[in-house]
Amino acid sequence: MLKGIPDIISPELLKILAEMGHGDEIVIGDGNFPAASNAKKLVRADGHCVPPLLEAILKLFPLDKHVEAPVALMATAGGERPEIWDAYKDIIFEYGFTTKIEEVERFAFYERARDAYAIIATGETALYANIILKKGVKVEN
Repeated sequence: MLKGIPDIISPELLKILAEMGHGDEIVIGDGNFPAASNAKKLVRADGHCVPPLLEAILKLFPLDKHVEAPVALMATAGGERPEIWDAYKDIIFEYGFTTKIEEVERFAFYERARDAYAIIATGETALYANIILKKGVKVEN
């Protein structure tokens, strides 16, 4: 048992987060995302929603400060803004990341996901709740 690791982070996910290097990307996919067919490495987080998982990951995971947008969302087909995106923005800013969040067209998002280090498959029911995080470097305080 380790101290300080959020309960929602499985041993498999913790290993993957530790293995990732600067510039590697991880996708957190909603329940409709074709995670298994696109993942190099697949992590199952069935029954979990994206916001608490995102929050737990950001407690451990530095975002890349050397790119314009280390966070990407799957753009909607109609241009609407899903409510869950506001939750993501709040969580990202809560952890001190004042970063640009880009929107990536659906099929371009799938292409980028195929190149990601890993994909986390969740049980999130919100539509267009998919998010990509680019890992940065740990900076000593």
